[in-house]
Amino acid sequence: MKSVLVCGAGGFIGGHLVRRLKREGYWVRGVDLKKHEFAETEADDFVIGDLRDQSLVREVVDRKFDEIYQLAADMGGAGYIFTGDNDADVMHNSATINLNVLDAAYKRNCKRIFYSSSACMYPAYNQEDPDNPNCREDSAYPAAPDSEYGWEKLFSERLYLSYNRNHGMESRVARYHNIFGPQGTWDGGKEKAPAALCRKIARAKSGDSIEIWGDGEQTRSFLYVDECLEGTIRLTRSDFTGPVNVGSEEMVTINQLAMMIADVAGKKIELEHIPGPLGVRGRNSENTLISERLGWSPSQPLRTGLENTYEWIERQVKANAPAAA
Repeated sequence: MKSVLVCGAGGFIGGHLVRRLKREGYWVRGVDLKKHEFAETEADDFVIGDLRDQSLVREVVDRKFDEIYQLAADMGGAGYIFTGDNDADVMHNSATINLNVLDAAYKRNCKRIFYSSSACMYPAYNQEDPDNPNCREDSAYPAAPDSEYGWEKLFSERLYLSYNRNHGMESRVARYHNIFGPQGTWDGGKEKAPAALCRKIARAKSGDSIEIWGDGEQTRSFLYVDECLEGTIRLTRSDFTGPVNVGSEEMVTINQLAMMIADVAGKKIELEHIPGPLGVRGRNSENTLISERLGWSPSQPLRTGLENTYEWIERQVKANAPAAA
């Protein structure tokens, strides 16, 4: 039986990935600071530990795994990434994790390792026009990410690719574009836009208003988690190194996203625009390269993923609502 290590298995994407790999018949070890908040892990072995600790990483990478998926990072939504308050933690924590995991994999001769980078590494100067952002893979340089999170992702991409060149590793690098779905963070400050809007709308009554940071005309694309897993696994098992975008080309404004969720919920809502951290003005996945090299592109419309996600978050909101007096 082939064995797989999933770093970040207690997180949103990692939890879904473990489940997918178990369905495919793999023996899976997961590792994270904590167990999954919303579901029991299906990993054969789950290690609770800190991947910033080099000795812990050596214990976890104790064999030649057939595949390693490195998803672990210090991250969150705009309210966590773009305020500047968490920059030192984001850079130190994520870089340390990547240095530890990659070197341990190399020393155990685990050649095939996937790294989840982010579209946040693209230059801010190519994302100023919300209608025409440029996120082609070859647009990454001259580098100018809009956040320290993006700079760390760019550094770690180069780290993994350096190990390919110098140590014969077979790293695969994907640039994720706003992955969303059920069983992800939906409250507390680290949630991303789809989850935050689902929460706000689930708590609202028809006719209420919800708050949107900025004018809401900033654009993004959002990829449902099942689609993300398909792109991730195809890349990992291919002969293509990347970096490559894993995202949707269905670009919407944040206002449009909110109104689509409200329609899914069957509610009429008003949008109240307030100051807040925004990130770049426009961002959209460009999927020519992944289509050419892997013969894959997302097949599911945004609304379908939002229907699944809203239903799950609505249940969380109801389950966590204060009891009536």
